Amino acid sequence: MADVLTQSQIDALLSSMQGGGLQETEEKKEKEEKKYRLYDFYSPKKFTKDRLRLIKGVYDNYCRIASSQVNSLFRTNSEMEVVTVEEQRYYEFSNSLNDNDILTMVDIKFPDNTGKLPPLLMHVSQPLMVGMMDRMLGGSTMDRSIDTAYMYTDLEMPLYRRIMEYLIVGFKDAWSGYVRLTPVVSRIEENPGLFQDIGVDETIVIIVISMEMQGEKGLLSICIPEDLLITAFTIIDNRKRKDDEYGNELPDVKQVIMDKMRDSILTVKAQLGRAEMSIGDVYGLRVGDVIDLNKPQDSEVCLYVEEQPWFAGQLGVSNKKVAVKINSRLDQETEEEAEIQEEDFEESPV
Repeated sequence: MADVLTQSQIDALLSSMQGGGLQETEEKKEKEEKKYRLYDFYSPKKFTKDRLRLIKGVYDNYCRIASSQVNSLFRTNSEMEVVTVEEQRYYEFSNSLNDNDILTMVDIKFPDNTGKLPPLLMHVSQPLMVGMMDRMLGGSTMDRSIDTAYMYTDLEMPLYRRIMEYLIVGFKDAWSGYVRLTPVVSRIEENPGLFQDIGVDETIVIIVISMEMQGEKGLLSICIPEDLLITAFTIIDNRKRKDDEYGNELPDVKQVIMDKMRDSILTVKAQLGRAEMSIGDVYGLRVGDVIDLNKPQDSEVCLYVEEQPWFAGQLGVSNKKVAVKINSRLDQETEEEAEIQEEDFEESPV
């Protein structure tokens, strides 16, 4: 015997048959479930997520270095932070620029590569750059509105180049953990549309850095071409496989410090003894008076290097000049005892 439907079930079945509701509901569910991410086969991704994370780590380090340099240069507090690191086509970067924007061309030189590489591009937003110029010239405020049609004057262009030279110094230290490179500002391009060293369809990586200084906010954009990054990653990979080939052995830090300190001039003095006298006794001193140093005649003298006791020696004569012959090196305990004796001697009255 067939199951008996309730009145509500019969009404729902009739309404669905009349409007085709069940079929439409199933089709909608299938469409919602089938969501795929579109992949552009015309411009495939050339850098993995690990590579992009490496670049982000490098420029996180750059932000810390550049921020300290900006603080010392403009005598104010600044904050820099990486906003995005994306792989794009060059036309996406060039289309975002205005006609009045300026690009800085930075040549990156690798010690293991002699070929011609496209330059790295840098762009600083106009309000931020004008504020830094104002601060460099002695201005005290950076709260100003800059029109998009603003154009840099001939007097401001040398300042623009000088500021960019300061900003790129941190590239060398930021990349030093992975590869050696030398950044050099080659030229300042006042018309981005005329720049043709990078093809419009060439793959690039854009690093966008937000910068805030004394209330003024702006963006610092860095465009790295594909060939430049491939060269850097190739050197990094070769360095991992052959440690000795790249010469990455760290020198002896202690030896390096000592080599740089060898030419430093230090004051060395020999202390024969110490005595304390009242002002009345000092006032009564005359030529021929003898001062007791409270020390035996043949006792050793202490040699001080920059006010620190280092050696014990014997007083004598060398080439008709007073000299001290070093007998021993004072260890830490002896130095502490000597300091304690000196403190006791200073506190005790004569």
